[in-house]
Amino acid sequence: MSTPASFEAVSLNDLESMRDEDRDALPFGVVGFGADTIVQTYNATEARMSGLDPATVMGVPFFDAVAQCMNNFMVAQRFDDEPEIDDIVPYVLTLRMRPTRVRLRLIAQAEMPRRYILIER
Repeated sequence: MSTPASFEAVSLNDLESMRDEDRDALPFGVVGFGADTIVQTYNATEARMSGLDPATVMGVPFFDAVAQCMNNFMVAQRFDDEPEIDDIVPYVLTLRMRPTRVRLRLIAQAEMPRRYILIER
């Protein structure tokens, strides 16, 4: 991928096929996890913005241990309720930081192994 994909335009297939370096170059945070919510992808942008070391995030349940402030009906529950989702949600992050307005993009397709949350600050 020569030019970084935009927050609104990047597709689930793009995210799945990107090399780690390409995902790290995106100007927004990318968190990918399986149906069990275990983090499998955590890009450099999100690590820098959140201040969390990827080594402490990878392999950990996202909504239970990393982003408890998203473990609610607005974010986590939607992945359980909606097997097909691609929605942008205005949100306020509150865990480990002063309240920060962001846009979240929730992406999942029933046939894909990973689900994604994109975080634009």
